[in-house]
Amino acid sequence: MENVTNTDKARILIDALPYIQKYSDKIVVIKYGGNAMTNKDLKDAVMTDIVLLSLVGIKVVLVHGGGPEINDMLNRLNIESRFINGLRYTDEAAIDVVKMVLAGKVNKELVQLLAQHKGSAVGLCGIDGEMLVAEKKTTDDGQDLGFVGEITKVNPRPILDALGNGNIPVIATVATDDEGNTYNINADTAAARIAAELGAENLILMTDIAGLLRDKDDPSTLIPKVNVSEVPYLKMQGIVSGGMIPKIDCCVEAVRRGVNGAVIIDGRVPHSILIEILSNEGVGTQFV
Repeated sequence: MENVTNTDKARILIDALPYIQKYSDKIVVIKYGGNAMTNKDLKDAVMTDIVLLSLVGIKVVLVHGGGPEINDMLNRLNIESRFINGLRYTDEAAIDVVKMVLAGKVNKELVQLLAQHKGSAVGLCGIDGEMLVAEKKTTDDGQDLGFVGEITKVNPRPILDALGNGNIPVIATVATDDEGNTYNINADTAAARIAAELGAENLILMTDIAGLLRDKDDPSTLIPKVNVSEVPYLKMQGIVSGGMIPKIDCCVEAVRRGVNGAVIIDGRVPHSILIEILSNEGVGTQFV
């Protein structure tokens, strides 16, 4: 911002004021993943965005995955990674690795990174306070996925306690059941359910694409806003297809469960979170 004058800086802050007022004391759930999680510069930009939002009175909840780190650890331990219909098959050895990497390594690194950016964060996982209770999930055609779970209940108390103490909750998406089994939970799904349970103002899913495109090969065909009632039609047209289906289904579920809006944004764009929340431009595709 070397060429930006002090007057320009003041105008930027004034332009952001209505959005700060809109979101003040409201909850925003951010699902953090993709390239923004592995590229150091993007990671720093995300942490800066989250700390800034927190300091202006917006209650940020960060939900994260960690697929690449899990794959890396499984490879190092010579445990085979196997996928069924795009979902990781998680056997007993793999679930121990998932728990260790997500709730341990990745979670604590993010808490540490937020602290380096002068943010106050608390690391949690779905097992803490039975925040995420799950049951065994199978594929649509009944195939076994091992210790992959479907959320049956969300207890928001640990998250609300952290927010009430002025902290940013950083949540690893592993869950438990009544018998003490641990389950791997899809981070998009978990973020949607958590946002709904918290009555969040917004759910933000960070991805490695610009948003929902009419033509998947042409970024200029971005659809900026979608009513959830349009989604079945967009699926029939093939505009919503492949890996976008589960992400968009999460956005639809969040909105139908009471979240004001859900948005898929391009995590490859530096400060995309701030652009989405504190400007009238926004980025990505908003579901309302």
